[in-house]
Amino acid sequence: MSDLPEFQKRAIHKVQPLVHQIFGSNLIRLDTFDDGHFRVVFRPSHFVLQGDATEPSKSQWSTLKKQLKRRDHQIFVFKEYGTVPCNAETDATCLYLDFGFFLDMM
Repeated sequence: MSDLPEFQKRAIHKVQPLVHQIFGSNLIRLDTFDDGHFRVVFRPSHFVLQGDATEPSKSQWSTLKKQLKRRDHQIFVFKEYGTVPCNAETDATCLYLDFGFFLDMM
C-alpha cells in the first residue's frame, strides 16, 4: 500500500504556467506520470549557492517546496528530490522535484 495520496489529473498546459512563474528560464521540462503527478526538471542555477557549497542546502529545497505550495493550496510536494540528466544529448546534470495536486474530494 502506498503512502502517497491520489492525485488529481491536470493537463500539462495548465500546470506549465505555474512552474514557469517559479523557475523562469531555469525550467528545462515538466514531465507527467500516469498517476497524475509531475516532475519539474530545472537548472541548478535556480539556486544561489552560498560560499563554497556545491549543492543547494536543505533549507533552500524547503523554501522551494513552500513556494510551490503557496501557488496552489492543493499541491502535494514529494519529500524526495535530486539530480537527473538534463537531456539525452548532453551529460549536464539538472535538478528535479516531484509534485502533484490532491484529489478534490468535494
